[in-house]
Amino acid sequence: MVKKIFKKAGSLFFVALIINFSVSAQNVETGIHFKPTEASLKNYQYPEWFRDAKFGIWAHWGPQAVPRQGDWYARLMYQEGSADYKYHLAHYGPQSKFGYKDIIPLWKAQRWDPEKLMALYKKAGAKYFVSMGTHHDDFFLWNSKIHKWNAVNYGPHKDVVGIWQKAAKKEGLRFGVSEHLGASFTWFQPSHGADTTGPYKGIPYDGANPMYQDLYHAKADSSDHGWLSTNQEWQREWFFSIKELIDNYHPDLLYSDSKLPFGEYGKTMLAHFYNQDIAKNNGILEAVYTCKEPSDGMWVQDLERGVKDTISALPWQTDTSIGDWFYRTGQKYKTATEVIQMLVDIVSKNGNLLINIVQTPEGDLEPDVIEIVKEIGMWTSINGEGIYGTRPWKVYGEKPANETVVKSGNFNESKVQYTAGDIRFTRKGNILYAFCLGKPSADIRISTLGKKSSIGVKVISSVTMLGSNAKLDWKQEGDALVIKKTFKVPVEQVPVIGFRIQFKD
Repeated sequence: MVKKIFKKAGSLFFVALIINFSVSAQNVETGIHFKPTEASLKNYQYPEWFRDAKFGIWAHWGPQAVPRQGDWYARLMYQEGSADYKYHLAHYGPQSKFGYKDIIPLWKAQRWDPEKLMALYKKAGAKYFVSMGTHHDDFFLWNSKIHKWNAVNYGPHKDVVGIWQKAAKKEGLRFGVSEHLGASFTWFQPSHGADTTGPYKGIPYDGANPMYQDLYHAKADSSDHGWLSTNQEWQREWFFSIKELIDNYHPDLLYSDSKLPFGEYGKTMLAHFYNQDIAKNNGILEAVYTCKEPSDGMWVQDLERGVKDTISALPWQTDTSIGDWFYRTGQKYKTATEVIQMLVDIVSKNGNLLINIVQTPEGDLEPDVIEIVKEIGMWTSINGEGIYGTRPWKVYGEKPANETVVKSGNFNESKVQYTAGDIRFTRKGNILYAFCLGKPSADIRISTLGKKSSIGVKVISSVTMLGSNAKLDWKQEGDALVIKKTFKVPVEQVPVIGFRIQFKD
């Protein structure tokens, strides 16, 4: 029905929406409301809750977990010769007969206990939680009235987004949703193909069947192959889908797995997201939008599996996963230490860390993942005062002279190696926090905090270790603050050690 409206009304209908949204939800305190223009969107102010939160946990979870083969299964299963294609053929049969539409009902989520998981995530130190809304597979995890391929109609037969939101609110966490839908139109195009060799040569995959176009989309024009489609009908469909997600759940945070999609459609969506949040919060804007594009102050820039190399003037976010994006049998997970090192590094540079905790298709966590999450919680319970509510200091920290600088960007996390020579700073009021990112084998020397430091440092009055009452043997020399390695490190601190540093007035 919605697609018929798109075809009949087209751009004129959308122009009417732009006019309507541009005057909605005026901020009763400041008179500010957002229009779908860059000039208007630059009035955005980053909410303090997000700047204080620092750490979020994400459930990047859906039917693509079912085959236990990791990320992008719904696309790769149609790419002849790929590992996922071969797996699918061996376990489910030819893609012409058993396609992704047939994987979806197998996602039952029968061991999913959202309240138990949310309690675990809160104990781990997460201050916000993000639910997958829809991945590139065009399957909605919310109770959609405009798209039948959703989790209420298929699979678990539950409003996954709504249930996650209720659990997050119960634990006092801010709630977000991620949308990966913009790329879906071109991403799913392999489903329209057919084998070029072998016994099924020339037999169309099920995505070519017009009966399932509402899931796999129409066949794209040969020139339409970018991450974000140029198809106007699809762009309008994306807009109405994400608007429904916003209007049904009013999330605190919305994440797009792309740059801001589709020009005017994207700007109109964003203006609406901000305006409805202002109305929800009685004139105060608390919404956060993240996408993979420099923001110029209009949103939060997100780096996928990447970190920055210095302090950003604007708040930003890293999104990453503790393992693969979807469940994969035998995958290797990040250790608690690796997660904590990333968190401290990112926070020192004015960023937040959002990490996916990989769930099984059934909805629970593997025992080793639970232990990793618990270890993160042990650390944050002691060191949280140097993380939450902090702001960057004069410099983000220091690193060994021979350490290679990894430039800011996406997908650079595997290139970054943290050692005891890496120091990171945060501040809260007049208190400075210094974190040593590895277990020291000798005295800790922090050159930045020497009396003759080039950045100008006051005289230090006290140095204490977070989580310990032990008296430290320290001295502020001309070229460094030296903390003698005579202290005993609490087990919860190893190997990232936090120090509280106070200066004389």
